[in-house]
Formats: sequence, C-alpha cells, structure tokens
Amino acid sequence: MTPDIQTLYDVVDGTWPAAAFHREGPWTIREGQGGGQRVSAATATEPVTESDIPRAEAAMQALGQPRLFMIRQGDETLDAMLAARGYRVVDPVNLYVAPVADIATERPPRITTFTVWEPLAIQIDIWAEGGIGPGRIAVMQRAKGPRTSLIGRLNDHPGGTGFVAIHDGTAMVHALEVLEPQRKQGMGRYFMREAAFWAQANGATHLAVACTQGNEGANALYSSLGMTLVGQYHYRKHEEDIA
Repeated sequence: MTPDIQTLYDVVDGTWPAAAFHREGPWTIREGQGGGQRVSAATATEPVTESDIPRAEAAMQALGQPRLFMIRQGDETLDAMLAARGYRVVDPVNLYVAPVADIATERPPRITTFTVWEPLAIQIDIWAEGGIGPGRIAVMQRAKGPRTSLIGRLNDHPGGTGFVAIHDGTAMVHALEVLEPQRKQGMGRYFMREAAFWAQANGATHLAVACTQGNEGANALYSSLGMTLVGQYHYRKHEEDIA
C-alpha cells in the first residue's frame, strides 16, 4: 500500500531527524542545531489557538532558532493565523513516492554510482559546495534506521552525491547534489535507481523524496520516473526572522 501523506511526514522525521524533539503544549519543537529548516520547524500536534502561538515562538527563540512553523495537510487554520501575524510562506515542498520495484528496474551503467557509509571526504566537499554543511551532515549521522550515501562518477569525473535512509519500510532520498558539469546527462536518474536498488536490498517497499516546488529540474526528474506526488508542506517564517 502506498504510504499516505501523514506517513510520509513521519518518514521525513525518521530519515532526516532533528537533534531533539521537545513537547510544548500542543507543539512539537524541533531542535535543529544548524541542520536547516526541516529539523528546526515547529509543528502542531493537536488543534491550536492564537494564544498557543507565543509559547511555540518562545521555545524556538530559547533554542536560538528563528520563529519557523511547518504547515502540513490539515493545518489550514494555523496557516491563516500565522499569515495574520506577519509570517511569510517560504520553500513550499512536494513529496513524491513510488514502489521501490518501479524504480529498481535498470542498473546504472557500471562504475557510475555506488553506495558507501560513511561518506567520503569528496562527498563532504560536494555537499559543502551545494550549501550542505556540517549541521546537515550531523543530521545524516543521527538517522537510526538503515542508511547510506550515494556517490557518482561520470565522464571520469565526480558526478555528485546523496543520502538515503529507511523509516518504517520507506526509503527517502535527501541532499541529492549533482555537480554542475554533470547535469542534464542522467546523473540524477542514475542516483535514484541506485537508491532504489539499495532500498530494495534493505527491505524497503517504497522510495520517497522531498523537493522544493521551485526546483523545476528535480520535480521533472521525479515525475519522469513515475513517482506520485502525494502532497506537500510549506513553512511559515516570521518576517522579522527572514534575512
């Protein structure tokens, strides 16, 4: 059975985990420790009112984090309340999923893609070039389930890197970076196929990925692989915290 959107929200947390999850009344407060928005955003775990919002704001600010909320399916009332308080939409994200067997159909060309754990120094450098620094590498290290990294070569040069982890039978690809000279040559597709074969070997039934809606190339890639767009989330960030 294809994971529904609520299940995929759990997969995101399980495969790209915050350093800590704190309960503050009706909120889950994520402690990101420099790992980016996904691990630093607050989410509502039950219905909230206007009077609940300052409690979440104070908890995030106490951690030295911006006032940032993740808005998921069913959070429409919260979304409207935050908009009225000066919060802006940032980085809407699409969530795609497909049966692993639908992606693991054709092996990438020999010596094009590999899986390795722990990541190699060259992968750390590629991620750094793409803005994925130590805080996000720490997120990868925190994943509890099966995990691996992807490394690729194309035309006798490094092709890129990525990260894959499994939670509750679904593998999710994160931090997929293809180097500029290797783009539009199938490298992203090779990575996704490599991830699917690894996921299949490690007991996953589905492969998922989160992608910002503004990344036209990545959205086109996942659609072309036959992955299903099952839902989205977006962030609301207070206008005073937007750089």
